[in-house]
Amino acid sequence: MCFFDTLGIGNFATTTSMFKLRHSVRDEWIPGTLNVAYTLPTVAQAFIYISIVRVDFLTLVTMIGASVAGAWLGAGVVARWPRMKIQVGMGFALLAAAAVMLLTQLQLVPVGGLALALRGPTLIAGLVGNFALGALMTLGIGLYAPCLILVSLLGMDPRAAFPIMMGSCAFLMPIAGMRFIRAGSYSLRASVVLALAGIPAVLIAAYIVKQMPLGYVRWLVVVVVVYAAGTLLKSAFVERGETVSNVQ
Repeated sequence: MCFFDTLGIGNFATTTSMFKLRHSVRDEWIPGTLNVAYTLPTVAQAFIYISIVRVDFLTLVTMIGASVAGAWLGAGVVARWPRMKIQVGMGFALLAAAAVMLLTQLQLVPVGGLALALRGPTLIAGLVGNFALGALMTLGIGLYAPCLILVSLLGMDPRAAFPIMMGSCAFLMPIAGMRFIRAGSYSLRASVVLALAGIPAVLIAAYIVKQMPLGYVRWLVVVVVVYAAGTLLKSAFVERGETVSNVQ
């Protein structure tokens, strides 16, 4: 998962699908597990891309700060949500993520400009957008694809999205992860396994593979995301029906 994540695909939705397919993590623990498990691999990604991709320092720091603030607020709320609410929230958010990926694949969104910095109204728009994306991260929705679209809409070079999105996740995930850990809303076993497997995958993708044709992989990810959303919403519907039956 972290191999393709390093190349800009994202790994939250695909990992959620794996959890649902294997029934390995309780639904209400999925957001916390994702944020805890992928913290160290994402920190590695951030160090790599911040060092090799040019982007304005003020833009980078403020965008990262906005995402951290969003994640801190979001994690405090999501960690206390009941199982069914998380299933519904993740289900619809994943469908939105699938729509974003589909628009990108069909080239229906701007490809970006040449700017490496944001100032004035565009910087404010970027901060508001990244704040919202940071909050969504705590629902188990990856930040990479939406952040790429955000910076492109604001006229930035799409390559500048890599240090911004990976730096955002590297700083917000420890903050969000600690709140999930304190609430006990995560799977320790799954988090350790994914973290240990993720770091070498990041290094292989960044330093050995570097780039590869990802068109077919992105189409597959769209399908996987829709599958994950469907299974979460179905679980919520079934549990709601069981709850109503028990009350009656």
